[in-house]
Amino acid sequence: MEEVSSNPLHGLWALTNRELKKWYKEPFIFLISIIQPVIWMGLFGKAMNINAIITNNLPPEVPQWLADQMMKQTFGTSDYFSYMAIGMLSFVTLFTTMFSGMSIVWDRRLGFLDKVLSTPVARSAIIFSKILSATIRSLVQASIVLVFALLLGLQLSPNFTPLNLLGVYIILFMLCAGLSSLFLMLGIRSTRWETQMAIVNLLNLPLMFTSNALFPTATMPDWLKPISNVNPITFTTDAVRQLLIFETVNTTQLMLDFAYMGIFAAIIASISIILSWRYLSR
Repeated sequence: MEEVSSNPLHGLWALTNRELKKWYKEPFIFLISIIQPVIWMGLFGKAMNINAIITNNLPPEVPQWLADQMMKQTFGTSDYFSYMAIGMLSFVTLFTTMFSGMSIVWDRRLGFLDKVLSTPVARSAIIFSKILSATIRSLVQASIVLVFALLLGLQLSPNFTPLNLLGVYIILFMLCAGLSSLFLMLGIRSTRWETQMAIVNLLNLPLMFTSNALFPTATMPDWLKPISNVNPITFTTDAVRQLLIFETVNTTQLMLDFAYMGIFAAIIASISIILSWRYLSR
């Protein structure tokens, strides 16, 4: 075996491109990954018409503006679909990055990982390539979902600017990097895809439903609020909502969202790299 390169970027693009080819050369898988959140938005978001539920249960003498005010106090916006559609961006990110750990399991089982480990490619580049490919896939799919959300009626804030969109992609990048690193960290020593799938199934729905992706943290039971308040999806979704749909931006909270996600992504990615140095072996 050749001496391992000290350059963490050595072989990075070749490995990343290999991961991406498995994605864009399988259009059916790509299509399914887009259809799922679109179905959630179209069926769940439109069928669960919170606006109509509130309006229909108010006395006739209560004006519509009061119903809108109640919605804004609860969701931060008068349109529940817009609130939920932003949560779908985190949804597609979660369900894309969770398979990054599965990728390293299959590489180990099919013998590709042994071949890579016999080359001078830095161990960290193996992890970086999977994080980078998962992040690219997630951001592309989130962009498509955002376009569909706009077509289905997503209402942007009057204060929206292209700079806000840049902030959206920055914090989604942090979420992608953190979650893909987490799932890679959990699958780095696994040799059975069944084990990794069990881990994924154990974590994905709790991560989704203990966040504010579908409902505000304030409406959750007291025992669930502390979990939601440390969930990275909560911070990401809150930041995206402030940048895209909320009329009033809480600058302090927005800065906290970005700081928390930056720390989360840096810590989890660093742990994954350290584990790759220790455990990625033939």
